[in-house]
Amino acid sequence: MTILDIQAEILRLKKERDICIIAHAYQGQEILEVADFVGDSYGLSIEASRAPQQSILMCGVRFMAETAKVLSPEKRVYLANADAGCPMADQMDKAMIESVKTDYPGHAVVCYINTTSELKTVCDVCVTSSSAVEICKKLPQKDILFIPDQNLAQYVADKLPEKNVRYLDGGCPYHAAMTVLDVERARAAHPGALFLVHPECPPEVAALADYVGSTTGIMAYAQDSSAESFIIGTEISIVEHLQFSQPDKKFYHLSGALLCPEMKKTTLMDVYHCVNGTGGEEITLSQEVMIGARRCIDEMIRLGG
Repeated sequence: MTILDIQAEILRLKKERDICIIAHAYQGQEILEVADFVGDSYGLSIEASRAPQQSILMCGVRFMAETAKVLSPEKRVYLANADAGCPMADQMDKAMIESVKTDYPGHAVVCYINTTSELKTVCDVCVTSSSAVEICKKLPQKDILFIPDQNLAQYVADKLPEKNVRYLDGGCPYHAAMTVLDVERARAAHPGALFLVHPECPPEVAALADYVGSTTGIMAYAQDSSAESFIIGTEISIVEHLQFSQPDKKFYHLSGALLCPEMKKTTLMDVYHCVNGTGGEEITLSQEVMIGARRCIDEMIRLGG
């Protein structure tokens, strides 16, 4: 079978079996082309909750599928590749943060959405990279413990000097590996290109950017900008997607090291097997975790919209 053959069969099967396919933007282009919705983890979960289909297939990583299940408890949610995880989401767990909280009395515990549903049950509010500053600003507490991404935490702290933002060592190992030297080399190779970066990158890298924002924010900025060339400081899949959507512009990787192997675990054949009923994993969560994580996410919706 060719890629086109597999895609055609996936499109047929998802319609026949009432399945909504949602795909994170870090997935390959061949997967995005068969998805009903493409975006970041939170946006996908919202779209899944609104979709008329009773089965949701997540092409992404485990915490994303869990978030979709929390927001759509009445639906069956599947993860296309059961082995696809997130190293940042796995860095901290419920027991660890319950223990750490005793060292930070009075602090609002803010968790990045890149966390497990179980961990969200002991946090006060969840945030995305695009809503973190707004939500932290609205919190009544001056003292904030931000987990797990220290670079995003530092970005929030820089934007909100009136808050006391503390954080633990943690974050995305791939975004965190970016250096000022990477930026200097990319700018030298592509003079005049605007540098767009994710706040999960180190602060000294973000400080050199023309724009700092979420993955979807980066894509929207590139689309709306009148500039003709861009250096992209997030997962390298975004360069490919932007090349397809805006062929009249030029897009370059900040570094080849910005590749998430967990996202690349999901293949088009994984999607095929899942819609065919011969692969994937159905996500199940306890009622306690569902309720606790939903409380954390609902607070994000209340404060951030």
